[in-house]
Amino acid sequence: MKAAPSALRDFTVDGRVWLLSGVAIGIGVCATGLAVLLLKAIAVSTNLFYYHRWSAAAVGPAGSSLGHWMIVVPVIGGLIVGVMARFGSDKIRGHGIPEAIEAILLNRAKVQPKIALLKPISAAIAIGSGGPFGAEGPIIMTGGAAGSLVAQWLHVTDAERTTLLVAGAAAGMSATFASPVAAILLAVELLLFEWRPRSLVPVALASATAGLLRVYWLGSGPLFPMQALPQGYGMLAAAGALALGAVMGLVAAGMSRMMYAFEDLFEHLPLHWMWWPAIGGLGVGIGGWFFPRGLGVGYDNIAQLLAGRATLGLIAGILVAKSLMWAFSLGSGTSGGVLAPLLMIGGAAGALAAHAVHVGPEVQAFWALMGMGSMLAGALGVPLTAILFSLEVTHCLPALLPLTVACVASHLVTSLLTPRSILTEKLSRRGYHLSREYGVDPLELVMVRELMEPVEEGGGVLPEVYVFSDGTAREAAETMATEGAATLAVVDRETMRVCGSLSVQDLLRGRSRSIERESERLRLFGVGVGR
Repeated sequence: MKAAPSALRDFTVDGRVWLLSGVAIGIGVCATGLAVLLLKAIAVSTNLFYYHRWSAAAVGPAGSSLGHWMIVVPVIGGLIVGVMARFGSDKIRGHGIPEAIEAILLNRAKVQPKIALLKPISAAIAIGSGGPFGAEGPIIMTGGAAGSLVAQWLHVTDAERTTLLVAGAAAGMSATFASPVAAILLAVELLLFEWRPRSLVPVALASATAGLLRVYWLGSGPLFPMQALPQGYGMLAAAGALALGAVMGLVAAGMSRMMYAFEDLFEHLPLHWMWWPAIGGLGVGIGGWFFPRGLGVGYDNIAQLLAGRATLGLIAGILVAKSLMWAFSLGSGTSGGVLAPLLMIGGAAGALAAHAVHVGPEVQAFWALMGMGSMLAGALGVPLTAILFSLEVTHCLPALLPLTVACVASHLVTSLLTPRSILTEKLSRRGYHLSREYGVDPLELVMVRELMEPVEEGGGVLPEVYVFSDGTAREAAETMATEGAATLAVVDRETMRVCGSLSVQDLLRGRSRSIERESERLRLFGVGVGR
């Protein structure tokens, strides 16, 4: 007799995904608009601080004629940010992405309305006054805040609210960097904590919406166009990418430790944390006096690195001055992102490796790209995002294979050396643990009939609380949790009669199978095979 078809599905998704997808598209529009406004606000702030004019033209602090007064400007910006954090909300301090993760995990994906207003303003002031940060962290937090606020007006679950928060965050990154696919992967690797159609589809639609609108509001990509590269690379290039990726893993771990070492230093100051960003601004001002190109976002530096025209002076300035300025000021608790500085530092390290072997501009650009991607993969722990992001911001498809090698090597090194990434370390310091390993629940792979204690056929009528024998152990565990039951009756789906019972101890036997699979080492081929 043919068995009845299983009621189980590959994915847990229902019709509400249509509602979430429609709302996510609207959030994508809002997040793109906020990204444009923030970028314009940074430009206005830079013009006010360094050129004393009202303009939204894209300029950098390095061209200012303020002279010694350039040391003071970041101090003023840091003081303003400190006051905003003290009397507005301390949630505006930091990178932006850890705060989004914290809202998802610890605050039911709820973000206060004032965060959506204060975070971009504080970021514009911090970066516009010379802060060596990227705009992407604050934009991700601002887009996520917009998604959360919209979700808080709707009748949704916590999981659905999280989806809409992440949709806004992904849309913000997509609009900033013209990287819609990388934004989706960042959401999966860093924010969603799952890979399910119910969340992936709305987030992808929001990111795609932002990518489409960016063309009209900010222009099309790539953000950092590169020269055409050869279509093929041999074993020598792959070996070089492997070595560079491993080194960048060490550099990424060192950057994270240096930044948090400065944060620990500020924690020991006998001053209220409101004053710390001003002290961090002093470090930025002094560093900017020696290396003006270290001030601000520095997209022009990244473009020069990826064009293969970076001088040793620029490379040394980025690796020494920019790194110290960024780590010191971010450790002070001011508002700013980490992606752009990490990309710049990684690109400079790759370009330095190219200079060491005396290669031409085209190959130097290639190694700068390898360093940029592998730094991102190691520091943030997002290798897939780093690979796609590097390709999307450059459109350099021939670099795919060596870039993959470099990013994976960097991710391996940092995973072995550091317990947490530069983003999740902040959560750990607040007393929370975040696992970055995503996998199928082991109980999802075990059927109830494999664990139940059987009873005689037809041994009972249908009870009020039960599970089907062809269901999963995970379903049974959820039923026990919601019903407060330590033991469940097991029912045959065809006869609708009780065929067994399932207890908590039985479920633990199912969990022990995955432990054995992870820990028990066996040699299946060798002496005695075939006996």
